[in-house]
Amino acid sequence: MNLIERLGVTALHRLPPETAHDLSILALAKGLVPLHGGPVASERLTTSLAGMRLANPVGLAAGYDKNAKAVAALMRAGFGFIELGAATPRPQPGNAKPRLFRLRADQAIINRFGFNNEGAQVIAQRLSERPQGIPVGLNIGANKDSIDRADDFAHVVAAAGTAADFLTVNISSPNTEKLRDLQGAQALAALLQGVMQARDNLPLRKPVFVKIAPDLDDDGLADIAAVARDAKIDGIIATNTTLSRDNLVSACKSQAGGMSGAPLFNRATTVLAKLYRATEGKIPLIGVGGITNSEQAWQKLRAGATAVQIYSALIYQGLSLAVRIATELDERLQREGLTLAELRGSGAKDWC
Repeated sequence: MNLIERLGVTALHRLPPETAHDLSILALAKGLVPLHGGPVASERLTTSLAGMRLANPVGLAAGYDKNAKAVAALMRAGFGFIELGAATPRPQPGNAKPRLFRLRADQAIINRFGFNNEGAQVIAQRLSERPQGIPVGLNIGANKDSIDRADDFAHVVAAAGTAADFLTVNISSPNTEKLRDLQGAQALAALLQGVMQARDNLPLRKPVFVKIAPDLDDDGLADIAAVARDAKIDGIIATNTTLSRDNLVSACKSQAGGMSGAPLFNRATTVLAKLYRATEGKIPLIGVGGITNSEQAWQKLRAGATAVQIYSALIYQGLSLAVRIATELDERLQREGLTLAELRGSGAKDWC
């Protein structure tokens, strides 16, 4: 971090977490944050993800800009792609506040937002007004009070799919009651059938990803791999936040919600590697969970990821982390004489 960014992070951390979050989005939208100007780019970093060309494999995970209020600015922050949302069919306020907690000593975050968002129609309109540039995806979810949650996912695809470059089916948030039940083989297959039908009705075909939990056992991962293959899913994002609190030391460690950040790295990377082996490397994987530096991004790629996403570490290290990770990946690829294709999955066995 440079001095200005360090001062900004310090100032934000003097505020309640959700207030700081909202203020950072506002500052981005108002053009008050110095940005890289576009994606970090080089021939070594260029890759393809489900048919989308990425200037670099470092993306922004969903959950930061839930309502697409700062999409244009985030497209200039150095990322190769970004994901917004989650969006639900109808607006909803989410869970009661406080619902976001910093675990500074663990470099982690616990949140229990509960899919707070302004609804698919509003978010789709903002997405449609963004400038040309890097791929921008939309994470999609179900309303908390929905009678038919599977239908909610298809509804968001129909309402917002045209405005996004890819869509992520979020069945792994721990903050909507019983949502993770949709990760079961039978329920997931039925849900994806509706989602894929809605996607096929769009004017242009959009890649569909599924985002899974890090708390699945080996049988659950095998089920996910089989259903994804049968449904012809374009990619899997591994992983969402965890319910585990292993080895945490911060005072807020017992707060309810999903935990993300540095302590998630090993768990999420192990799931990623197991999934790579279960899918035989035939389905693109996006590695997310606990990345705080370029070495950890490198390990995600070795474990089987085609691309990676970051979020929680930005809260502690600033938005320029995306530029640092992408730049250092580029330098290391050059130094070791490797391509991203050669790196992908080369160390998956080390995590299984």
